[in-house]
Amino acid sequence: MRKGSSAPWSFFFIRLLFKFVLKIFYGTIVVENAHLIPPRGVPCIVCANHSNSLTDALLLVTAIPSKRRNLLRLTAKSTQFGKKTFTSWLIESAGTVPIKRRKDFPDGQADNSAVMVKLIEALEYGDAVCLFPEGMSRYHPTIAPLKTGVARLVSDTLSRNRDDPEFEICVLTCSITYMHRQHFRSDVLITFHPPMKFTPKSDPELLAPVDHGTIRALTTRFHQQISSGTFDAPSWDMIRSAKSAARIYAPLGTTMSLGDYVRVVRTFLEAFKLAERPVFENSSDGDIVNKDDALREDEKIRRLASDLKEYQNQLSLWGVKDDRIRRPLPPHVIIYRICVRLAWSIFLFSISLPGLLLWLPVFITTFIAVSRFKRTGPIWDTWDEIAQYKLIYGFISGLCVWGGSVLLTFPIAPITAVCVPALMWMSLRWLEDAVSAFRAFAALVRLLRMGRTRLRDMRAVRERLHARVMDLAVHTLGLPTDPEHYFAETGGKEKGRVKGRWASKAKYFSIRRRRKRDWNETLRLYDQVDYPEDEF
Repeated sequence: MRKGSSAPWSFFFIRLLFKFVLKIFYGTIVVENAHLIPPRGVPCIVCANHSNSLTDALLLVTAIPSKRRNLLRLTAKSTQFGKKTFTSWLIESAGTVPIKRRKDFPDGQADNSAVMVKLIEALEYGDAVCLFPEGMSRYHPTIAPLKTGVARLVSDTLSRNRDDPEFEICVLTCSITYMHRQHFRSDVLITFHPPMKFTPKSDPELLAPVDHGTIRALTTRFHQQISSGTFDAPSWDMIRSAKSAARIYAPLGTTMSLGDYVRVVRTFLEAFKLAERPVFENSSDGDIVNKDDALREDEKIRRLASDLKEYQNQLSLWGVKDDRIRRPLPPHVIIYRICVRLAWSIFLFSISLPGLLLWLPVFITTFIAVSRFKRTGPIWDTWDEIAQYKLIYGFISGLCVWGGSVLLTFPIAPITAVCVPALMWMSLRWLEDAVSAFRAFAALVRLLRMGRTRLRDMRAVRERLHARVMDLAVHTLGLPTDPEHYFAETGGKEKGRVKGRWASKAKYFSIRRRRKRDWNETLRLYDQVDYPEDEF
């Protein structure tokens, strides 16, 4: 077995830094199937979808346990190198390999042959290499057609080692799903898939000279495996409708694991995508009946998606969640809860104020930096880098706040060095709960404004939608018939909320994470359910 390269001390430092910054920015980072990662010494190519610029690479570096792999060789576009910026320093310090993209070199100077040789040599030594086969990051609801670079790298590596029929190379595909990739304290799911293994003996068709059709077929397999673990839709509206269907089908909030939630949403999403597929007219006479049945089923699913969109529009218009419609409250209970939520949010805001004064420079710096960056281009070309900007500017400004606090309190600097980060962390926790309580307060006020008649009408609409969603989920998609019981019992420890009053109260003091009630939550005063509109 090959040894694999030893990670330099700088990589351990960068990895620890990444983990710290990502833990602050994202509320919950769930990693699934880490046991499938090939161990150190096995040549491995890690490839994932690419929707969040540098943040995707940072997540993969921290998601792979050091016990499995102590080094992951990253790749990035060559234009990120050689600059006097913090981003460039991070990339180069992590041992990243520069890749020249054709769009950056229109004069035809995008020659990566030397880079490919370095990657092949790293694989032959037993290292893991990270590639993003989409070729570029972009803010888009669908995964771009994959480039053939990963398949060609597999072919070239096997061809160089054709004299060793047992030489094995693995391709580990990974799906990264952001609930809201650019929002502070959102959630992320990282799912590793079973690795594909290739050897010169078992895959002679990949040895040079190789047919381009074989390379394309292999690339299609990568695409299918990556897209099977994340959202991949032709429009944001379709993803929005699928999320609405999932909330109606399994209204469990974070009692349902993030992985189960993503898979349920994706199941509805695939049904809506299939319903939009074109129906070919060249059917034989014996297929006419089946074709008509399929057309009727597709039309029924399309109408459901349209009605879900309209229902979600109404919820967004009134600023309430589906759960408020599902379980209506009498007016006196709403008024009582309004008073409790308002008092609780004021209390939490009050005790978090000292720490918020420390957070204020961080929030102002990132807000200004991101606002300026957004104006540099359209949504599809800039919004994939917002999280990266927030991470970098937030980290630098936070480091300045910490350093300034230590200098200003120099006589007790050792105490300040520990107490300031602890105060900032607990203030962030209290702020999250305060914002959540205020959102609940605002939603309850809106419920009173809706009135009993409109609330009753909305509930009637929801009951009809629930029946149609359950029919699609159970009889067509094969989902469990009792989702509230089934998904509450599955998912293991990776849940955002615990069951039971005592356990729930105790969990509040956990320094690891707060008790989210909805995977849709971010650190905002309003619920984030819509996507920015822009022409792609």
